[in-house]
Amino acid sequence: MMGAADSSMLIVTPRIEPAIAKLAPGFRALSLSVEASDIVRPKVGTEALLRAYQSVATADCPWAEAHLAAWAEVFRKFGAKPQRTPCSAEALRKRVLRDGSLQSINPVVDLYNAISIQYAIPVGGENLAAYTGNPRLTIADGAELFDTMKDGHPAHESPDPGEVVWQDGLGVTCRRWNWRQGVRTRLSADARQMWFILESLPAMPLEALHEAGERLAEGLHNMMPGAAIDIRMIGIGMD
Repeated sequence: MMGAADSSMLIVTPRIEPAIAKLAPGFRALSLSVEASDIVRPKVGTEALLRAYQSVATADCPWAEAHLAAWAEVFRKFGAKPQRTPCSAEALRKRVLRDGSLQSINPVVDLYNAISIQYAIPVGGENLAAYTGNPRLTIADGAELFDTMKDGHPAHESPDPGEVVWQDGLGVTCRRWNWRQGVRTRLSADARQMWFILESLPAMPLEALHEAGERLAEGLHNMMPGAAIDIRMIGIGMD
């Protein structure tokens, strides 16, 4: 725990359905619950991005290639085509390699994108206040609703049957495991209840996962010194 949490702080307890273990043996993740405070150092996010760009340019993440290849194989197992819909970390790193940088979104999103790029790990950031119930990683039956935007207007679509999705009591919050986030739970810099999920496979060393979580927590605390942060490891049988 980092920061001064009180009894009213919401601690996220995501559920990982047992079927996920068959698709991705050894899957483990860090769940960060954050009671945010005012952002006093917004440059923390952009500075983290600059470090991440340098990391990609110098290939100083030795497990990156193996970890992203492992994610691509998991995506194929549930019917996704990673060349067209790669995991979020691969998509970000490809954009950096192609363009040299990313467009800034907001300080918080910039920070967790930087962690994702530097550590070659999918990282999601969510507005916990928009959730109904706890997040759940599960296999879709195809009837669930996912809120998105089409042609500039709010729209709904459904995941493919058998697709791995994050969802809550209202619907899907992220499609194809960590490929596309929904609009409803999207994280803004002024959110007060934040949730972050760092998702790894065994190709990424466990100590690197913990280091990535610590860097994210440190960045958030530097950005908003009054924040309270709770970090927990999750996985099959750990919730």
